[in-house]
Amino acid sequence: MTRPGENLRVRRTQTLLRGALVELIEERGFDKVTVGQVTERAMVSRASFYRNYRDKYHLVEQIFDEAMAELLDAADGSRSPLERWVGFFEHIDACHRFYGALLGRKGSPWFADRMRTALASMVTTHLEVPEDGAAAPGPALVPAVLAAVLLQSVTWWLENGRPLPPREIATRSARLAGALIAEANGWTAPPR
Repeated sequence: MTRPGENLRVRRTQTLLRGALVELIEERGFDKVTVGQVTERAMVSRASFYRNYRDKYHLVEQIFDEAMAELLDAADGSRSPLERWVGFFEHIDACHRFYGALLGRKGSPWFADRMRTALASMVTTHLEVPEDGAAAPGPALVPAVLAAVLLQSVTWWLENGRPLPPREIATRSARLAGALIAEANGWTAPPR
């Protein structure tokens, strides 16, 4: 059984490591950051790092996976897709330095691909395009395009200093995605 003090220490260590990672990405770029630099900046031992994460990629994945779990919110079917998307933008807003660092010019193409893949998987559940692909130029096209639109919405929002509140950017990007979904759901024959 985990004692409350241990849980607090783990959360504190994770917070310090996450903060140090963001600072280092902003300074050096994701590819140049090492675990040693992260632990030194966080003033945390390497052993503490490796008790929580395999490597810097695992640290990033864990943060993003927590956000995706919140977005998908499998246990709570009472939230509409738009409300989950608003929640995702609220998460992005709360962690804007993290996402800005990873999606910015010093960021990581690996992370952008990981995020695009997760978003494509998420939007697939909202499509009614025939699975045989007969009506579409391939069943993977629509989720890929939607994921790119959604990722670009996040990136644009961050690069421009979050000029709209999370609800507003979520609503606008959801409308764009909805228009693409409506078009794709109307495909009954290949476009001519």
